[in-house]
Amino acid sequence: MRTHACGGLGLEHAGERVALCGWVATTRDHGGVIFVDLRDREGEVQIVVHPEEAGEAHEVAQRLKTESVVRAVGVVRPRPEGTVNPDLPTGQVEVAVDGIEVLSEADTPPFPVEDRITADETLRLRYRYLDLRRPQMTRILRMRHAAFRSIRDHMERNGFVEVETPMLTRSTPEGARDFLVPSRLQPGAFYALPQSPQLFKQILMVSGLDRYYQIVRCFRDEDLRADRQPEFTQLDVELSFTDEAQVQELVEGLMAEVWEEILGVSIATPFPRLAYDEAMERFGTDKPDLRYGMELADLTEAFRGSGFNAFAKVVQDGGAVKGLAAPGAASWSRKDLDGLVVEAQARGASGLVWIALRGEEVRSPVAKFLSEEELAATRGATGAGEGDLILLVADTPGRAGTVLDGMRRLMAERLDLVPEGEWAFVWITEPPLFEWSDEGETWVSVHHPFTSPAGDDLDPATAKARAYDVVLNGWELGGGSIRIHRPEIQRKVFEALGMTPAEAEERFGFLLEAFRYGVPPHGGIAFGLDRLAMLLAGMDNIRDVIAFPKTQSGADLLTGAPAPVSGAQLRELGLRLREEPKQS
Repeated sequence: MRTHACGGLGLEHAGERVALCGWVATTRDHGGVIFVDLRDREGEVQIVVHPEEAGEAHEVAQRLKTESVVRAVGVVRPRPEGTVNPDLPTGQVEVAVDGIEVLSEADTPPFPVEDRITADETLRLRYRYLDLRRPQMTRILRMRHAAFRSIRDHMERNGFVEVETPMLTRSTPEGARDFLVPSRLQPGAFYALPQSPQLFKQILMVSGLDRYYQIVRCFRDEDLRADRQPEFTQLDVELSFTDEAQVQELVEGLMAEVWEEILGVSIATPFPRLAYDEAMERFGTDKPDLRYGMELADLTEAFRGSGFNAFAKVVQDGGAVKGLAAPGAASWSRKDLDGLVVEAQARGASGLVWIALRGEEVRSPVAKFLSEEELAATRGATGAGEGDLILLVADTPGRAGTVLDGMRRLMAERLDLVPEGEWAFVWITEPPLFEWSDEGETWVSVHHPFTSPAGDDLDPATAKARAYDVVLNGWELGGGSIRIHRPEIQRKVFEALGMTPAEAEERFGFLLEAFRYGVPPHGGIAFGLDRLAMLLAGMDNIRDVIAFPKTQSGADLLTGAPAPVSGAQLRELGLRLREEPKQS
């Protein structure tokens, strides 16, 4: 049906007779001569239909509707002088058409299929097939494909074998809710969709596979946000007889290759290492953006016994006072500065103190409560100078850090401190092995219960893990660990989690049994590939790099999922609803 792609024509094709197929992007009638921009996956090309040269084709062209699918036949020729379009890869040529066939006529689309999109995202997701026709979305999906191909090539060269693991598996505690699938053949029993292939990839190491990888779909029934979906794509990696350094070296080489192939950017390796405790102290987060400064300063001791009671009481109660200096923001209006207090409160703070340094003047709502010594200590610790704005938060150490991390990112954006085209990778190492769950009032694994402790310390309050996260520009790309392979250590970890031997057997018996038959030391890592694609594409929402994403509420607007099922289907599964589902 076609000899060339629309976006593949150039001056080298001049004089050739071609057949093209694509969608009508635009039509223009210039004094009877009709110009049509024809679009396919490879791009657009201008076709020209002259009434005297192709009367029948001209009659068809006059009736063409936007987004209709057509086949056009004609001769490629250079565009006349003065009509070249330098912004279009095919802009030096056009196709003089003598035949047009409408293959499929389109209704008027609900929004223009072009990159200058103004349509609401809800409408775009409802008509996703139209949204994906836009050149930008086509480029993103092809870039994602190229990145995945690069990943597979790198893993192949490094001796990894791709193995598929089950989609229907057993529900195990992984840190988020499972999506459950009822079994028809075993009424009352359920499969779970995998949150990750964690247990299977460890069993593959027991199986002697040595090096495994998989680009796999994972599922988590959790609240959604801009960088989270209920189903997502993950690069899963596991290898035997390894340590942290070897895993990190593998990942660094992979990232360098992907960035070089997709963006033509050279990434410096090895990536810097930053211990978890140091990251939390300097940035208030375990996924810091290292492209700009404004590091956090601990001012707790400076305000111990302060005349400013709000700070003094927090310190007395075991809290912390932390702050940062925003360069050049002292000149902001009072309205803007008070707006920062609202921003901090939205991030969980009870309040925020701002101090603007302008010459000899110290401008702050609490200036009269602060001593010269406290102001000097605050300047010194934050590195604030003339014209800078100091932001202080007094709260529990964790909340103060979390709030200031958010404020640091906000100020960097508003002050235009984030450099374009810079890629700041960093490894976050030595995280806690356990964390306290207020919800269950118990200790839980930060990663999973098979993460190897960093030493003999298994006190849940102080134990460290042989784990590592790779962070890029403030986004966590992936995380992994060296796994426990010694049964006695595994038993101690289960005990620290409050798990009895019977409970461990009930939850993980199949893995523990496999470990009785010889297990190599092993470790691995997993990457969120949707987030990786988002960063490569320069987007800020993973929905823009997924072909058919869900909304913030988990709905698929294209198909109408999730949706009720028939009573017959429920009866077949041995299920009954307590109440009728609400109609959306």
